[in-house]
Amino acid sequence: MADNDQILRLPMPGPTPLEPPAEWEGLRRRCPVADVELPSGDRAKFLSRYDDVRAILSDPRFARPTAADEGAARIAPEGAGGPAADGDSSLAIPQTGEPHQRWRRRVSKYFTAKRMAQLRPAMARTAEALIDDMVAQGQPGDLKAALGFPLPVYVICDILGVPAEDRDRFSHWSDAFLNVTRLSGEQSAASQAEFTAYMSAHIAATRAEPGEDLISMLIKETGTDGAGMSDAELLTTAMGLLVAGHETTANMIGKMTAMLLADRGRWERLLEDPSLVRGAVEEALRLDANLGFGLRRYLTEDVEVAGEVLPSGTTVVCGMPSANRDERAFDDPDDMVLTRTPNPHLTFGAGPHSCLGQALARTELQVVLEVMLRKLPGLRLAVPVEELPRVEGLLVGGLTAVPVRW
Repeated sequence: MADNDQILRLPMPGPTPLEPPAEWEGLRRRCPVADVELPSGDRAKFLSRYDDVRAILSDPRFARPTAADEGAARIAPEGAGGPAADGDSSLAIPQTGEPHQRWRRRVSKYFTAKRMAQLRPAMARTAEALIDDMVAQGQPGDLKAALGFPLPVYVICDILGVPAEDRDRFSHWSDAFLNVTRLSGEQSAASQAEFTAYMSAHIAATRAEPGEDLISMLIKETGTDGAGMSDAELLTTAMGLLVAGHETTANMIGKMTAMLLADRGRWERLLEDPSLVRGAVEEALRLDANLGFGLRRYLTEDVEVAGEVLPSGTTVVCGMPSANRDERAFDDPDDMVLTRTPNPHLTFGAGPHSCLGQALARTELQVVLEVMLRKLPGLRLAVPVEELPRVEGLLVGGLTAVPVRW
């Protein structure tokens, strides 16, 4: 177990794809502010306790590092990594203060409860069709390839008004954007250029002929400053939402299903009482031990955390998955309690930078679980949990495949 003079390396893999690293529990007890080394070789501070992670994420003074932050820790090694790994994913979006909040207010107008409810029937039909295709191809199937990956792509393409038939290209661009070690810097840059050109052309076409999608809404809207979003802001918004709206949810569909099937009693309970679906989704989000690197924050002034003063210029990695298992915040934190309420997990962050698309992600996860329970009541994993293959080399964690039978 690490003490203050030992350096842990991120990411910290668990013993199996669904279990947390043993180090987390010890860090929460003895070293809540730990020194860590990233794949780049840069050093950062890792926060493992719920209250500390929530406090930093909720603090409006601090945002994720950008290329302009001197000395900020980079995740990717030199010559590798996509824009998100290098700290450049913010592009034209203001990251702090009122400009950031103004941008959030504009975008969040699309992700209302009413609009999410309107999206549910089409999501359910898409999920049903994808499951029918998987069943028609015979057993075993790969739930991630058949359902987990395509569903969020269809949904986010519809929201942005881009053709769903381009989903394979989006997958490639998304991987490059979130790449840590999988691609070279040159490969990532080439993908970024393609992605930028594609979305720029889409925004120009949407300006000429607006529809009812999110980009059209942002183009039509004039802010309180009398101006609409610039093309640069629209480009960053569209690219960011496309990446965030498909990669993380695609991974979570597979992880959630694997968690529920790892103990057959959980699946049986949901079959008996589908009203537990919402609670099951929240518990899967809380228990996700394979979330990725966690959120980075760049400290622009000295801050005290868990009795330790962290100087301005420190990069902090907020370990949300560890915080979500903090016994100080949750009873029986390592158990999957489908009826847990309240469930104030930090998977979507907290405060002024919390995930804008969390209502969409929750809706997709609820719909896909409802459809699976209805159409695939006999669903089970086709391999032992420990043999589920993990995603490697991306900022986000997940499973590369979820083999199932039904």
